[in-house]
Amino acid sequence: MIVDSHVVRAAGRRGAGAPPAEARLNPEGERMATHGLTRRTFLAGTTLAGLATVTPRGMLAAPPAWAAAGARVDAAAPGFTVAATTGQSVSLADQRGKLVILEWTNHDCPYVRKHYETGNMQALQKETTAQGVIWLTLISSSPGTQGYVTPKQADELTTTRKASPTSVLLDPTGIVGKAYGATNTPHMYLIDNNGLLVYAGAIDDRPTTRRADVQGARNYVRAALEDVAAGRQVQTPATRAYGCTVKYA
Repeated sequence: MIVDSHVVRAAGRRGAGAPPAEARLNPEGERMATHGLTRRTFLAGTTLAGLATVTPRGMLAAPPAWAAAGARVDAAAPGFTVAATTGQSVSLADQRGKLVILEWTNHDCPYVRKHYETGNMQALQKETTAQGVIWLTLISSSPGTQGYVTPKQADELTTTRKASPTSVLLDPTGIVGKAYGATNTPHMYLIDNNGLLVYAGAIDDRPTTRRADVQGARNYVRAALEDVAAGRQVQTPATRAYGCTVKYA
């Protein structure tokens, strides 16, 4: 697969960290933190553009080889055609001329729950889609792993959480996720109306599971959108994503 010039076509199947002081196990037995990384550790790694992961001991680990080869900021975003929960195929090429946000998610991840249970993610979805931005939520958890859902379950989550994405896309083979180098949930990307990737990384600068940290956080996605709207180069084009690892096969 050549990231910049070939379309990634996902299989037709329809099926949509850091340590401690207070750590607990997630549903898969991973050691998860209730507080997360220290802000200093997080900010020290922001230039890695989401290509570093966090070990159970809170240390930055080398990225997987496929993540290092993922999408690059200021380059053409990898094309894809993938099934939505409706059964219809959604193609990135069809969104040309529009701003597109990609959100990798896992509803069981404590970091994802932080943003949904406070309404933070839904507020950003509503704010951006009202302005004509295309918001695509992607689920790359493989069957049998944390976060894997069927199309019906994915739609139920959208309804119960009062979420407002344009579409929820199912990527159980992980083809699209790996093409983008998505390592964590949530992992966020912004594609401009020329098809260039202009932001990749964390949703904000508070890499914790504490709901109280949503207030006062710097939202990198919103900041990138504001830069694009003002005709400026995105000031912070890449940060290191935080959260649960994407549960690839």
